[in-house]
Amino acid sequence: MLTRSDLLERLRAGAIPDLLIIGGGINGVGVFRDLAAQGVPALLVEAGDFASGTSAAPSRLIHGGLRYLETGETGLVREALTERNLLLKNAPHVVHPQPVWIPLRSWHGGALSAALRFFRLKKTPGRKGAIPVALGLKAYDWFDRKHRSMPRHRIMSARHARREMSALAPDVKAVAEYYDARITHPERLVLELIADAESDCAEAMALPYMAAGRLKDGRVTLHDKLSGKEYRVPPKLVINASGAWVDRVHKDLEIPGRLMGGTRGTHMVMRNPQLAADLGGRMLYFETDDFRACLVLPLDASHVYVGTTDVRTDDPDDRDYTEAEVQYIFDVLRPVLPSVDWRDEDSVFTMAGVRPLPFQDDKVRASGAISRDHRFNRYAPEASRPFETVTLIGGKWTTYRAFAEQVTDAILPLYGCKRRIGTDRLPIGGARDLPETQAKRDDWIQEMASKTGVDVARCTVLVERYGAKASAFAQAEGRDERRFQSLEGYCPAEIELVCRTERVSRLEDVVLRRTLMAFEGRTSRAAIEEVADVVAGASGWERAERDAQIMQTVALMRERHRVSVS
Repeated sequence: MLTRSDLLERLRAGAIPDLLIIGGGINGVGVFRDLAAQGVPALLVEAGDFASGTSAAPSRLIHGGLRYLETGETGLVREALTERNLLLKNAPHVVHPQPVWIPLRSWHGGALSAALRFFRLKKTPGRKGAIPVALGLKAYDWFDRKHRSMPRHRIMSARHARREMSALAPDVKAVAEYYDARITHPERLVLELIADAESDCAEAMALPYMAAGRLKDGRVTLHDKLSGKEYRVPPKLVINASGAWVDRVHKDLEIPGRLMGGTRGTHMVMRNPQLAADLGGRMLYFETDDFRACLVLPLDASHVYVGTTDVRTDDPDDRDYTEAEVQYIFDVLRPVLPSVDWRDEDSVFTMAGVRPLPFQDDKVRASGAISRDHRFNRYAPEASRPFETVTLIGGKWTTYRAFAEQVTDAILPLYGCKRRIGTDRLPIGGARDLPETQAKRDDWIQEMASKTGVDVARCTVLVERYGAKASAFAQAEGRDERRFQSLEGYCPAEIELVCRTERVSRLEDVVLRRTLMAFEGRTSRAAIEEVADVVAGASGWERAERDAQIMQTVALMRERHRVSVS
């Protein structure tokens, strides 16, 4: 990737595309990548770092949307299952199969209500027993039959399930098992899509920390949040992919009306080796007593990921969890896992994001019943806004590629182009040239270790993070004797290469998004300072800037992520 400074030089010279994408989350980046594959360059601007808004606080699931069957959204389920399977194929270094268990407290409960919801005769969700869940999973398997990549579902008795997972509540009558997928590092997938786009289309450019603002003389004002400088660009077309901020961008573009009505979702990383072992790699997915979806996902031998809440909010910047939400998560987990000691002090990392859901006039309607489908609106040029605007509404991580394809196909005629390649066939980032089978991958890792002098275990970790791009990191580490004293799992050469090649602008970019060190609970004060030294060296910061970046990052960890850095 070119540096941010290189792109700013282009911007100053006016050598930029006339297609402007506002928003650097997964949906905006998905469109950016698809357009580039067709040879159509775009200028993408993001007010923060890439994937630092809603895209940074997902459930970490790539899933077909079993729950959407209950609301009769069969088309969305079909699309999501197809996209899940494509991501397993096109991004196998960050997207992996995930066995899921649904604990059920009855056999027949909720069958009539589930049928009414399926046929859209009833809107609010309700309790479901094993029989209606089994019917739903049969449909799930049926929709997935064409591109099946994982085992079919099964229903097992509680006695059988407890032999494998002893922590399950005594009132669980049965367990349904099926397979979906999880994403280990969503922010990295976003970054890899940007790199792929700029590699395919040299004129395409994506700028972080560049906020789109008001119109002036038919041009869009761009504000550089790092330098304070302003630029004005004359787009031919604007794509508003700002997610929960859609209405705010519309106001700047002088487009009236309201489209978004989000909900805030909070997730937590908990340190609990006993539960992680009991889960045995399986995720628990269940409905709470107030009919919200809850998950318990094992991350490693010591940590589990839990959530979520679903709190209505009109503020897209409302990303600060509340203590009531934290306690709510603990409260809904206890009935399913009563023997687990949910303690506040075991919290490692907390995150909250606003889901970009369509605005609903009916305030009584349950949040979980609001559609997770996507659409886009088109707005014709006007005198003060002499360009067409395409606005993306809704969407979810799993279906970002399909959504981007639909938007791209609508835009291509404006540029006199036809689709020349489908992104469904394109490997993403580190998946390109990654050996397909585990046996071939093991041989490749052995060869990498032999060539670089980096041990096999470390090369394996790098492949899990970067896919085929791990070889560049292994080469850098093999030439560098530096090691961190307070941070396990990362090396100075790795962080330095990330800074030089992945458009890092702030220390928080590395701590929270380019790596998983914060998510993994590795953010001691000493660790952050060691990383800051490397980032400062790669970025050319003076001591005062390095210290300011540490202060900002520590404050952000404390205030937004419930991490006390010491």
